[in-house]
Amino acid sequence: MPRSAVLFDLDGTLADTAPDLGAALNQLLEEEGQAALPLAQLRPHVSGGARALLQLGFGIAPGDPAQPALAERFLAHYARALCVATELFPGVPALLDRLDARGIKWGIVTNKAQRFTLPLVERLGLRSRAACVVSGDTAARPKPHPDPLLLACAQMQVDASRACYVGDDQRDIVAGRAAGMLTIVAAYGYLGGEEHYTAWQADAVIAEPNDLLRLIA
Repeated sequence: MPRSAVLFDLDGTLADTAPDLGAALNQLLEEEGQAALPLAQLRPHVSGGARALLQLGFGIAPGDPAQPALAERFLAHYARALCVATELFPGVPALLDRLDARGIKWGIVTNKAQRFTLPLVERLGLRSRAACVVSGDTAARPKPHPDPLLLACAQMQVDASRACYVGDDQRDIVAGRAAGMLTIVAAYGYLGGEEHYTAWQADAVIAEPNDLLRLIA
Protein backbone atom coordinates (compact mmCIF):
# COMPACT_ATOMS: atom_id res chain seq x y z
CA MET A 1 0.00 0.00 0.00
CA PRO A 2 2.49 2.69 -1.11
CA ARG A 3 1.75 6.15 0.26
CA SER A 4 3.42 9.50 -0.35
CA ALA A 5 2.33 11.09 2.95
CA VAL A 6 1.50 10.04 6.50
CA LEU A 7 -0.65 11.97 8.95
CA PHE A 8 -0.56 11.19 12.65
CA ASP A 9 -2.85 11.91 15.55
CA LEU A 10 -0.89 13.48 18.42
CA ASP A 11 -2.16 12.27 21.83
CA GLY A 12 -1.84 8.50 22.05
CA THR A 13 -0.27 8.05 18.62
CA LEU A 14 2.87 10.18 18.41
CA ALA A 15 3.17 11.24 22.04
CA ASP A 16 2.24 9.78 25.40
CA THR A 17 0.57 12.84 26.88
CA ALA A 18 -1.40 10.94 29.52
CA PRO A 19 0.97 11.72 32.43
CA ASP A 20 0.63 15.50 32.05
CA LEU A 21 -3.09 15.50 31.26
CA GLY A 22 -3.65 13.14 34.16
CA ALA A 23 -1.61 15.38 36.46
CA ALA A 24 -3.79 18.37 35.51
CA LEU A 25 -6.96 16.43 36.28
CA ASN A 26 -5.59 15.13 39.57
CA GLN A 27 -4.59 18.63 40.62
CA LEU A 28 -8.15 19.75 40.00
CA LEU A 29 -9.58 16.76 41.84
CA GLU A 30 -7.42 17.49 44.87
CA GLU A 31 -8.49 21.14 44.84
CA GLU A 32 -12.08 19.91 44.98
CA GLY A 33 -11.33 17.60 47.90
CA GLN A 34 -11.43 14.41 45.86
CA ALA A 35 -8.89 11.59 45.58
CA ALA A 36 -6.45 11.52 42.69
CA LEU A 37 -6.93 8.81 40.05
CA PRO A 38 -4.22 6.36 39.00
CA LEU A 39 -2.68 6.86 35.57
CA ALA A 40 -3.82 3.43 34.42
CA GLN A 41 -7.44 4.48 34.97
CA LEU A 42 -6.94 7.82 33.23
CA ARG A 43 -5.04 6.62 30.17
CA PRO A 44 -7.94 5.14 28.12
CA HIS A 45 -9.83 8.46 28.36
CA VAL A 46 -7.05 10.83 27.30
CA SER A 47 -7.88 10.80 23.59
CA GLY A 48 -11.32 12.17 24.48
CA GLY A 49 -9.70 15.36 25.79
CA ALA A 50 -10.92 17.57 28.62
CA ARG A 51 -14.55 16.52 28.27
CA ALA A 52 -13.78 12.82 28.72
CA LEU A 53 -11.38 13.41 31.59
CA LEU A 54 -13.79 15.68 33.47
CA GLN A 55 -16.56 13.15 32.98
CA LEU A 56 -14.29 10.45 34.42
CA GLY A 57 -13.10 12.55 37.33
CA PHE A 58 -16.29 14.37 38.29
CA GLY A 59 -19.06 12.44 36.58
CA ILE A 60 -20.14 15.48 34.58
CA ALA A 61 -20.78 15.73 30.86
CA PRO A 62 -21.05 18.69 28.49
CA GLY A 63 -24.19 20.63 29.36
CA ASP A 64 -23.67 20.27 33.08
CA PRO A 65 -23.62 23.79 34.62
CA ALA A 66 -20.35 23.02 36.45
CA GLN A 67 -18.54 21.81 33.34
CA PRO A 68 -17.33 25.10 31.79
CA ALA A 69 -15.67 26.42 34.96
CA LEU A 70 -14.02 23.07 35.70
CA ALA A 71 -12.84 22.79 32.10
CA GLU A 72 -11.28 26.25 32.26
CA ARG A 73 -9.39 25.40 35.45
CA PHE A 74 -8.30 22.02 34.07
CA LEU A 75 -6.93 23.57 30.90
CA ALA A 76 -5.13 26.28 32.88
CA HIS A 77 -3.37 23.60 34.93
CA TYR A 78 -2.46 21.71 31.76
CA ALA A 79 -1.16 24.81 29.96
CA ARG A 80 1.30 25.47 32.76
CA ALA A 81 2.79 21.97 32.57
CA LEU A 82 1.98 20.43 29.20
CA CYS A 83 5.37 18.86 28.53
CA VAL A 84 6.77 17.77 31.87
CA ALA A 85 6.39 13.99 31.60
CA THR A 86 5.08 13.85 28.02
CA GLU A 87 7.36 12.09 25.55
CA LEU A 88 7.21 10.43 22.16
CA PHE A 89 6.21 6.79 22.24
CA PRO A 90 9.10 4.32 21.95
CA GLY A 91 9.86 3.76 18.29
CA VAL A 92 8.35 7.04 17.09
CA PRO A 93 11.64 8.97 16.77
CA ALA A 94 13.16 6.18 14.68
CA LEU A 95 10.01 5.97 12.54
CA LEU A 96 10.05 9.69 11.79
CA ASP A 97 13.75 9.50 10.91
CA ARG A 98 13.03 6.71 8.45
CA LEU A 99 10.12 8.57 6.87
CA ASP A 100 12.38 11.59 6.40
CA ALA A 101 15.12 9.43 4.92
CA ARG A 102 12.69 7.96 2.40
CA GLY A 103 11.27 11.34 1.44
CA ILE A 104 7.79 10.52 2.76
CA LYS A 105 6.03 13.64 4.00
CA TRP A 106 4.43 13.45 7.43
CA GLY A 107 2.26 15.76 9.46
CA ILE A 108 0.13 16.01 12.58
CA VAL A 109 -3.66 16.30 12.81
CA THR A 110 -5.12 16.53 16.30
CA ASN A 111 -8.28 17.70 18.02
CA LYS A 112 -6.14 19.43 20.63
CA ALA A 113 -6.56 23.22 20.53
CA GLN A 114 -3.79 25.10 18.74
CA ARG A 115 -2.75 26.97 21.90
CA PHE A 116 -1.70 23.62 23.36
CA THR A 117 -0.69 21.83 20.18
CA LEU A 118 1.94 24.24 18.89
CA PRO A 119 3.95 24.65 22.11
CA LEU A 120 3.81 20.92 22.77
CA VAL A 121 4.94 20.01 19.25
CA GLU A 122 7.72 22.59 19.57
CA ARG A 123 8.96 21.14 22.85
CA LEU A 124 8.89 17.64 21.41
CA GLY A 125 11.17 18.85 18.60
CA LEU A 126 8.66 18.16 15.83
CA ARG A 127 7.36 21.54 14.72
CA SER A 128 10.15 22.32 12.25
CA ARG A 129 10.12 18.77 10.90
CA ALA A 130 6.40 18.23 10.31
CA ALA A 131 5.05 19.12 6.89
CA CYS A 132 1.90 20.43 8.58
CA VAL A 133 0.34 20.74 12.03
CA VAL A 134 -3.46 20.97 12.07
CA SER A 135 -5.21 21.47 15.42
CA GLY A 136 -8.78 20.98 16.54
CA ASP A 137 -9.61 24.64 16.00
CA THR A 138 -7.68 25.06 12.73
CA ALA A 139 -10.27 23.62 10.36
CA ALA A 140 -13.98 24.39 10.19
CA ARG A 141 -14.88 21.19 12.03
CA PRO A 142 -12.74 18.83 14.12
CA LYS A 143 -12.56 15.05 13.83
CA PRO A 144 -14.58 12.88 13.30
CA HIS A 145 -15.29 15.22 10.39
CA PRO A 146 -12.75 14.89 7.58
CA ASP A 147 -12.10 18.66 7.36
CA PRO A 148 -8.79 18.70 9.32
CA LEU A 149 -7.37 15.82 7.30
CA LEU A 150 -8.33 17.37 3.98
CA LEU A 151 -6.82 20.68 5.11
CA ALA A 152 -3.59 18.90 6.03
CA CYS A 153 -3.42 17.26 2.60
CA ALA A 154 -3.96 20.62 0.95
CA GLN A 155 -1.14 22.13 2.99
CA MET A 156 1.17 19.25 2.05
CA GLN A 157 0.00 19.34 -1.58
CA VAL A 158 -0.84 15.65 -1.48
CA ASP A 159 -4.03 14.00 -2.68
CA ALA A 160 -5.92 12.35 0.18
CA SER A 161 -6.02 9.07 -1.72
CA ARG A 162 -2.21 8.97 -1.54
CA ALA A 163 -2.07 9.58 2.21
CA CYS A 164 -2.75 7.55 5.32
CA TYR A 165 -3.91 8.53 8.77
CA VAL A 166 -2.65 6.83 11.91
CA GLY A 167 -4.66 7.25 15.11
CA ASP A 168 -5.62 5.58 18.36
CA ASP A 169 -9.24 6.72 18.67
CA GLN A 170 -12.38 5.68 16.84
CA ARG A 171 -12.93 9.25 15.62
CA ASP A 172 -9.55 9.10 13.87
CA ILE A 173 -10.63 6.15 11.76
CA VAL A 174 -14.04 7.68 11.03
CA ALA A 175 -12.38 10.92 9.88
CA GLY A 176 -9.76 9.13 7.81
CA ARG A 177 -12.33 6.99 6.03
CA ALA A 178 -14.48 10.06 5.31
CA ALA A 179 -11.44 11.79 3.81
CA GLY A 180 -10.72 8.84 1.54
CA MET A 181 -7.44 7.93 3.22
CA LEU A 182 -5.89 4.66 4.21
CA THR A 183 -6.68 4.33 7.93
CA ILE A 184 -4.40 2.68 10.48
CA VAL A 185 -5.02 2.01 14.17
CA ALA A 186 -2.10 2.60 16.54
CA ALA A 187 -2.83 -0.33 18.87
CA TYR A 188 -0.09 0.79 21.25
CA GLY A 189 -2.06 3.98 22.01
CA TYR A 190 -5.02 4.84 24.24
CA LEU A 191 -7.68 3.22 22.01
CA GLY A 192 -10.58 5.47 22.93
CA GLY A 193 -13.96 4.76 21.42
CA GLU A 194 -17.28 3.13 22.14
CA GLU A 195 -16.30 -0.08 20.35
CA HIS A 196 -13.20 -2.26 20.40
CA TYR A 197 -10.74 -1.10 17.77
CA THR A 198 -11.22 -4.28 15.74
CA ALA A 199 -14.74 -3.01 14.96
CA TRP A 200 -13.62 0.43 13.71
CA GLN A 201 -13.24 -0.77 10.09
CA ALA A 202 -9.69 0.52 9.78
CA ASP A 203 -7.61 -0.70 6.87
CA ALA A 204 -4.78 -1.91 9.10
CA VAL A 205 -3.53 -2.11 12.68
CA ILE A 206 0.02 -1.60 13.92
CA ALA A 207 1.27 -2.94 17.23
CA GLU A 208 4.27 -0.61 17.29
CA PRO A 209 5.36 2.46 15.28
CA ASN A 210 7.94 0.64 13.14
CA ASP A 211 5.19 -1.62 11.75
CA LEU A 212 3.98 1.36 9.74
CA LEU A 213 6.89 1.20 7.32
CA ARG A 214 6.01 -2.35 6.29
CA LEU A 215 2.54 -1.13 5.33
CA ILE A 216 3.33 1.98 3.30
CA ALA A 217 6.85 1.61 1.91
